Amino acid sequence: FAWDWICLGLDLFGTDGQTSPLLTANQRAEQIRYRAPMAESKAAEESPSAPVASNEGPDTQDEGMLSGVSFAEIGVVDTLVKSCEKLGWNTATQIQRQVLPEALQGRDIIGLAETGSGKTASFVLPILQGLLQNPVRAVAALILTPTRELALQIHHVVSALGESIHATSCCIVGGVDRTSQAIALARNPHVVVATPGRLLDHLKDTKGFHLQKVRYLVLDEADRMLSMDFEEELHSILDNVPSE
Repeated sequence: FAWDWICLGLDLFGTDGQTSPLLTANQRAEQIRYRAPMAESKAAEESPSAPVASNEGPDTQDEGMLSGVSFAEIGVVDTLVKSCEKLGWNTATQIQRQVLPEALQGRDIIGLAETGSGKTASFVLPILQGLLQNPVRAVAALILTPTRELALQIHHVVSALGESIHATSCCIVGGVDRTSQAIALARNPHVVVATPGRLLDHLKDTKGFHLQKVRYLVLDEADRMLSMDFEEELHSILDNVPSE
């Protein structure tokens, strides 16, 4: 199968507390699968010409994917429930119902879900709830995506959901002035959403920027990142993230 997104805690990729090398999708799935139930919905096959970025945004949820379960029932705190309601999200989708109870307990997740399923909120809500319960003045979450369009979409979701708890987000992608990005990173945003290449540029060249306090790592569209020759960049980024 193909990875759609992976949400990991501090035990980055490893099953023994050590950072493991990137493996093929199938090998990695076998390594992590036993640690948390895999949340998946039937994924529609995409043509090679399909756009990389998902159509999911703050107001798009396919009603046919709703579970009938409220966010409060699956453990989301009241403040974030209200943030969801402001976006018109009154009921968790199927992928959210499966993922959130596990992710809110700090378990690692491999998820597979189709466009419009609400998968972004499935990894953003646990990150924000973790920040609410254990505040930190540093970059605590790193979300990597293969394209700038997808990074911008996720950044908007993080900003919209995180506004009520004053969680800050920064989007680091190519095609944007690096100086303004460096200034934003110097403010220590809670969440950094980035494409691998531009993030690595800042790790190398932006004074004071580091990922040593990161608690949460998300690889969105991980299968595509690995198929787009980002493996070397991912290795370098993981070398800058704590392994425990």
